[in-house]
Amino acid sequence: MSELKNKNVLLIIGGGIAAFKAIDIVRLLKEERANVNVILTHAGENFVTSISLSQLSGNRVRTDLFDMTGELEMSHIELSRKSDIIIVAPATADLIAKMANGQANDLASTTLLAANKPIIILPSMNVKMWEHPATKININKLRDYEVEVLGPDEGEMACGEYGFGRMLEPIDLLNYLKVFYSSEKALSKFSAIVTAGPTHEPIDPVRYIANRSSGKQGYAIAEALAKAGVKTTLISGPTILKKPKDVNVLYVETAHEMLNMVKKYMPTDIAIFAAAVADWKVTNYSPDKMKKNGTGKNLLELEENPNILETITKNIEQRPKIVIGFAAETKDLIKEAKIKFNSKGADWILANDVSAKNNVFGSDRNSICFISKDDLEEWNEMSKVEVAQKLVKRIIKEIS
Repeated sequence: MSELKNKNVLLIIGGGIAAFKAIDIVRLLKEERANVNVILTHAGENFVTSISLSQLSGNRVRTDLFDMTGELEMSHIELSRKSDIIIVAPATADLIAKMANGQANDLASTTLLAANKPIIILPSMNVKMWEHPATKININKLRDYEVEVLGPDEGEMACGEYGFGRMLEPIDLLNYLKVFYSSEKALSKFSAIVTAGPTHEPIDPVRYIANRSSGKQGYAIAEALAKAGVKTTLISGPTILKKPKDVNVLYVETAHEMLNMVKKYMPTDIAIFAAAVADWKVTNYSPDKMKKNGTGKNLLELEENPNILETITKNIEQRPKIVIGFAAETKDLIKEAKIKFNSKGADWILANDVSAKNNVFGSDRNSICFISKDDLEEWNEMSKVEVAQKLVKRIIKEIS
């Protein structure tokens, strides 16, 4: 039975060349026996017709806020309330700006502002529009409002330019929706631990050794697991990130504290070690602020921190069903990641190049080399949220 059977989907179509893909979205959803209602913006009418969408969906297509028949039924309220999920595809820069800033001057924007159901948007626009600071601010606002942002993809655009801005393909959206609705059944019986962020190793009361990790990738993975129904515990080093929804978050500072917290929450089914744990700690910690000694030198004595990934994989009694590690490297990515895979005992390693040229630490995007016993895949650059979603899909396939 299809995961989407009898689901009520509201599709809002913005005005852009990618609007033609909305026809395939409706067709695919109907093949899965979903009930589809469509709001077509006036800009969208330049690319697709109400007649074709109405025939495909089997429902009247709405276009006007001030439609006498529709507003007698309060369309902008009724459509959102009867839906299980709302999809905006394509989500143009204009529609995204309206959503982010609470504008409501047409049927689409009014319905979205009045919605109380999950919203997924598929951005589509010129690469420069996507990269504009205003768009980035608006996208971050929508994520804060718990709107799911899928894409955009990288590729050649209708305008002839190349870059990120292509709308996600309809089949990719369908696959995401299947995971969205099947995951609770597939993974609700499982538990997971995720580590994220840096660790801080104190030198004295005011200084510490750390790295540039923001924790964004680990937080995205924890949230994706929780959305998939997994009982998820996130063990986080110091970050400024918002707590993921439906995730039990525990905060630590040092590598030893992180390891002890991981042990406390064992056994678990899934363990994902995304934290950038400091390799060393200071042995000659000073209880008072260290002062310059006049020599121009002040030596710190260092010793290695425990390797959390290796500690857990070699604890046979409590080893999780799946153990996933990350390898952050600045050169020889695949070579170093394979060494880590062979020595640490993980089931999978997700390697990423964190050299300055790639700007991974602190950014919202990532490029992954996925390594397992039987596989080596290079994932195209994508958002850290999309990396998390792709990883969770793979976990579902592996253990469900």
